[in-house]
Amino acid sequence: MHAQTEAYIDSFPTFTKEILLKIHQLIKQNAPHSEEDFSYGMPAYKTNGKPLVYFAAYKNHIGFYATPTGHEAFKEKILAYKQGKGSVQFPLNQAIPYSLIEEIIKFRIEENFAKNKK
Repeated sequence: MHAQTEAYIDSFPTFTKEILLKIHQLIKQNAPHSEEDFSYGMPAYKTNGKPLVYFAAYKNHIGFYATPTGHEAFKEKILAYKQGKGSVQFPLNQAIPYSLIEEIIKFRIEENFAKNKK
């Protein structure tokens, strides 16, 4: 794990830390060769030299950033969550939709792979 990512995750209370670690694990399981960095003040991952996903913790939610295309492709599945351009907020007082996060990660991996083939 990238040193800044580890320090970032460790800075949160146990409950939030466990969520962040699980998201990190989902990324690394599905994109084991992804490049891990720390950008915009949060853990950041790239595949094929292109941004894959970012995530961050806040007081009341987890922010998940899969660029606009990742969110556009899942717009029906993320309707229940507060969103911004390229971001979705998963409230900490609700179950985190890990399977949805994994679907989005897999979509972004394929999307980056396809872009790289062009």
